[in-house]
Amino acid sequence: MSEDKVTIKISKDVYEKARQYIEKYGGFNSVEELVEFVLSEALSEEQGETQKVYSKEEEEKVKERLRALGYI
Repeated sequence: MSEDKVTIKISKDVYEKARQYIEKYGGFNSVEELVEFVLSEALSEEQGETQKVYSKEEEEKVKERLRALGYI
């Protein structure tokens, strides 16, 4: 599934913190992937989306991230 992408700018400090987070905890392949995940989650919560249906691939990625964070 190909999605159109746009460029956003964040401070170098935030970028470096995100990069270090990925190095330490894993679960993401890039800072861009982490940023997209965090924004999606924040916006879903803000809009009150309480039940999202995940594909098997998305579900495995979520489990992988939770394992990397030590939750499972």
